[in-house]
Amino acid sequence: MTARAMRETMHEARREAPSTWLLTDGHAGNLRQAAALARALGIAPERDLVLAPNAAARLLAPRSWPGAEAALGTDFARALATPPGLAIGCGRQAALATRLLRKRGTRTVQILDPRIASRHWELVVVPEHDRLRGDNVIAMQGSLHPVDDAWLAQAREAHAGLAALPAPRTTLLIGGASRHARLDSAWLEALFTQLETVLGREGGSLLLSASRRTGPALRPALRAFAARWPGHCWLGPEDGANPYPGLLAFADRIVCSPDSVNMLSEACATRVPVFVAAPDVVQGRPRRFVDSLLACGRARPADAVLAPFDAPPLRETARVAALVRERLGLSVQPSSL
Repeated sequence: MTARAMRETMHEARREAPSTWLLTDGHAGNLRQAAALARALGIAPERDLVLAPNAAARLLAPRSWPGAEAALGTDFARALATPPGLAIGCGRQAALATRLLRKRGTRTVQILDPRIASRHWELVVVPEHDRLRGDNVIAMQGSLHPVDDAWLAQAREAHAGLAALPAPRTTLLIGGASRHARLDSAWLEALFTQLETVLGREGGSLLLSASRRTGPALRPALRAFAARWPGHCWLGPEDGANPYPGLLAFADRIVCSPDSVNMLSEACATRVPVFVAAPDVVQGRPRRFVDSLLACGRARPADAVLAPFDAPPLRETARVAALVRERLGLSVQPSSL
């Protein structure tokens, strides 16, 4: 039997309920996307492998070379002996892992542009702003995530105390500077000026959340500004459990920094207006995504008014999962895993 025939036989045997691995570098954004796709497919992953790439893998992945099987950590090297039916990877290191697994008969879905030809995977899922296209490429606006009506309802139950805060509730989501985004003190002060005008005129409350990437120089100013208004401020574990799901679920409007595609995608999956704080401070691929949100009307630039507008949710995960299910011939159905 040829290698191709063996692979097709293995694929057919795994159609009903494939054992599934998630593979990432451990970064929260990558793991969140891989887990969201598995959930939307109705699959409970058998393993969640965090890869431990060596110097060669960090430099070369997802390109392959002799000995690459040992370049992603001992856990992955051992796991190769019993490959799963389906592997979902997200990020460049995971792209090497899923590529190696496909050679062993595993069906592979790679999330994010691997920066080499997509033929090395069965399916590649990319945001539209990455511009990769092909017969086995599924493009989406933004990123994969779990935010839908059921997720928001669960968040309201889990964070019910936020319901007592005065309306309108303005949720403020702050990311961090990157090579594509200049989030500095001047940017933050300009944003505070806008919000001070709105909150001073309308009252209500401020629900603020920072991310791991928020620079330490910005954190004291964020905490001081949040203290001026009724609401909730979370800057890290020192403030207790992360209320982020509740901040999305109870928001009457969301103001978001422009640096994070994941954060903006999740904000736009709610049913409230989303405002982008100073879109011009971001460039490159994230800017193309921000521009697409502004062009389709799902988000608007933040200003000193934050006027309400119709905000149908932008949700791509279910559509992507349906295409993955169809193209791989999976019989599993979506569930509330």
